[in-house]
Amino acid sequence: QVQLVESGGGLVQPGGSLRLSCAASGTGFSIDNMAWYRQVPGKLRDMVAHISGDDRTSIADSVKGRFTISRDNAKNTVYLQMNSLKPDDTAVYYCNRPFSPYFHWGQGTQVTVSS
Repeated sequence: QVQLVESGGGLVQPGGSLRLSCAASGTGFSIDNMAWYRQVPGKLRDMVAHISGDDRTSIADSVKGRFTISRDNAKNTVYLQMNSLKPDDTAVYYCNRPFSPYFHWGQGTQVTVSS
């Protein structure tokens, strides 16, 4: 079974930056295709960024130009660099595959953007 552990969240002022990490562990898996999602209470989990096996990336319009996804295969870790953060970016952020079958969801990491 694959375990996903997200980290790097916290409280940041508008305009600030954070880098989230997603460490994957287990056996017999690949992080070739991975995505970052975010969820606010009462709403569905939305994908904000995706990286494919050949390092092509796709970024949601709401965060385009501010968020960047990257991957370190040697560390089985996926990153989300978030710049120019806005209060609307406040959410719990998760990583997982961009399609089914999903890995078991991690706990996520809370990002709060507030002055």
